[in-house]
Amino acid sequence: MELVLDFPKVKAVVESYTEKVDSLIDSYADEKEQLISLLQDVQAEFNYLPRDVLIKISQKLDIPLSQVFSVATFFRAFSLKPRGRHLVTVCLGTACHVRGGHRLVDKVERDYGIKPGETTEDTKFTLETVNCLGCCALGPVVVVDGKYESQINPDKLDRVLRRCK
Repeated sequence: MELVLDFPKVKAVVESYTEKVDSLIDSYADEKEQLISLLQDVQAEFNYLPRDVLIKISQKLDIPLSQVFSVATFFRAFSLKPRGRHLVTVCLGTACHVRGGHRLVDKVERDYGIKPGETTEDTKFTLETVNCLGCCALGPVVVVDGKYESQINPDKLDRVLRRCK
């Protein structure tokens, strides 16, 4: 199988990417103290923080690269690895664990072939676990794309994940 690249199309994609990155950074040009907000916007656009974008932020805003990476790695909400289109977060706090939270992780591992911190090959799902979501009376709890699903069992989780497009 021969690989044929459509160079005008590739060039257009690269230019679009560069324009998006430049536009995001330029919107914070005079606001270095808004680094976290900028990183949130970048992650919202690309679903993770690409290394080349972090370098460009450092250069364009004159912020030391070590500081940009420090902020990007300090907050758990940021990811330096590409994430799936759907983020599945399973609570493994004591109340959720006792009520079967670990079975939910096992189900996702078995059905989708990913462990916590991994993304499916088709980039549809990323699985994460947390120690507590703070809604212990509702456990076990899973958050899918920011929506809390309470008193969930493996069958209910299956229905929730099938709704994800």
